Amino acid sequence: MKLKTILIVVLLATNTALADSALDSARPPTLTGVPYLNTNLPNQNSDTNLPELGDASQTVLSALDEQRIGEQILRDVAVSDDVVQDIEVTDYLQVLGSRLVASGPDKHQKFNFFVVEDNSINAFAMPGGVVGVHTGLILAANSESELASVLGHEIGHVTQHHLARMLASQKYDTFKNIAGIALALLVARANPELASGALTTAGAVGIQSQLDYTREHEREADRIGLQILDSAGFDVRAMPAFFTTLQRGTRFAEGNAPGFLRTHPLTSERIADVANRVARMQYKQVPDSIEFQYVRAKLRASYGAVQSDIDVFEQNIREHRYTNEATEHYGLAVALLRKNDLVKAEQEVTWLKKNAPQHAMIESLSARIAVAKNNPQLAAKQYAAALKLFPDSRALIYGYAEHFLAIKQADSAVKLVKEKQGLYPDDAYLYELLAKAYTMQNKQLLSYQAQGEAYYKKYDLVKSVDQMELATKANDGDFYQKSIVEARLKELRRMLDYEKKAKL
Repeated sequence: MKLKTILIVVLLATNTALADSALDSARPPTLTGVPYLNTNLPNQNSDTNLPELGDASQTVLSALDEQRIGEQILRDVAVSDDVVQDIEVTDYLQVLGSRLVASGPDKHQKFNFFVVEDNSINAFAMPGGVVGVHTGLILAANSESELASVLGHEIGHVTQHHLARMLASQKYDTFKNIAGIALALLVARANPELASGALTTAGAVGIQSQLDYTREHEREADRIGLQILDSAGFDVRAMPAFFTTLQRGTRFAEGNAPGFLRTHPLTSERIADVANRVARMQYKQVPDSIEFQYVRAKLRASYGAVQSDIDVFEQNIREHRYTNEATEHYGLAVALLRKNDLVKAEQEVTWLKKNAPQHAMIESLSARIAVAKNNPQLAAKQYAAALKLFPDSRALIYGYAEHFLAIKQADSAVKLVKEKQGLYPDDAYLYELLAKAYTMQNKQLLSYQAQGEAYYKKYDLVKSVDQMELATKANDGDFYQKSIVEARLKELRRMLDYEKKAKL
């Protein structure tokens, strides 16, 4: 389903499985089953003068209520074709976001970070710890610290429950129309210009104007974001620098202001306040991670006119206009692969392997080129060697499993996925790969079971139950397998019943 007016969710595959039976007995079942982060790192830069705007007691929405809104948002957009599917991009954002959350003030709040394929400069946070970042913002950031500063700001909004408090203050009968409210929230925060029609559809007209962050909310998110940025080891100067860049770029074109400025009103007073705080903090010169540079190069090469992208990368290399030469060669190789110019793409990868440190993203690109050249022997050799170097790279795991399926080696695909699932037990795509492999093996019960788990990880209980029911009716499978499926079906039905009752 194509949803052009809303943000696209990339479900984080690093979430752990549904809470165990002990936790289930202590609280109602939830679809995410994500544990609360337990990052007990001291925040040495806490500001005791922060206002208590985010006090949870000031909102009628409980933590469970916020979580349910977040789950509904994830479920609503998980089926969109606009989702950024690139696991290397999404894993990078997850790692960066988790690093910042670990330095934040709330060690119990869970977060789901995702990337939106949109050129506009925007990022936003939702109740339940759902944080979205546009590709345009990643490309607009001049440094990793600037990107981290925006994420820290959004984390501040979540930990202080700003949107939840504003939503509660509207006195909507939230959970009788949770799907509509969730969609309305998503569109309102993601694309203010297009929010009106979507809000009307959702039955929540006017919610956008009621949910603009107040000056106090923004100042508090700035302060908390700055503390997070400092504690996580980033350059705190990046926050006022990026805000100033955004303000200057739109000073004479307010109608074209980035969505981030529309949903996060930016004033000279805010910039001055952050700058004054930064002046009192210790100076840090923090280099960008190579992952940040490779991800930006990949985004630059992946969504524009392919020949134009190639021309830009070639010109940058020729004229030595780059911060890191390897990232330009990497981006050029990605663009050449898009064009299907495999000979030149392979030449760029050869340069990278000779001149740049080993990296999983380079190895994955090399293997993808071998696949595109229809050389299964070389592809298998490269994937196997690369996984020995980078055993936890999901891009390599995905690619190798897909390669096995393409050459009809279902047994090898099952073996690989089973070996790697322990690293990412909540990865929906790994379950989908298993389902395809089991279908190829004509193992119906296991195929339905795996597809059911994939739907569960994508927050779709209805489809998950449907698949598990099909698994119980399959004619194959031993007693042990059938018993597992029946027990899981009972558990899923219990969660689905609870969810239905909660909406009444």
